[in-house]
Amino acid sequence: VQLVESGGGLVQAGGSLRVSCAASGNIFSINSMGWYRQAPGKQRELVAAITTGGSTDYADSVKGRFAISRDNAKSTVYLQMNSLKPEDTAVYYCHAAVGGPLPLDAWGQGTLVTVSS
Repeated sequence: VQLVESGGGLVQAGGSLRVSCAASGNIFSINSMGWYRQAPGKQRELVAAITTGGSTDYADSVKGRFAISRDNAKSTVYLQMNSLKPEDTAVYYCHAAVGGPLPLDAWGQGTLVTVSS
């Protein structure tokens, strides 16, 4: 499974941004997809995740502001980020949990989101 993110950039505090992640390869083995982020000097943390059935999970810090969705026909996952704060600044990584006889984690290359105050 290969993951390619797009849509990062610079936005002012209070603004909105949407990042996308397109999956290719053995997409039928994907169990769930999500977004993680890593700010400078901090550990990578889960932002949001969505299962193949559409169940979602969010970090407390983004609940009510971010929304994850997926388009199965396009094998793409989106993260809509609203009311952005400077503390949301980070590299955002797309993640896929791949099932099968050898389960593994697939990662995208990351896309930088910078929120200016």
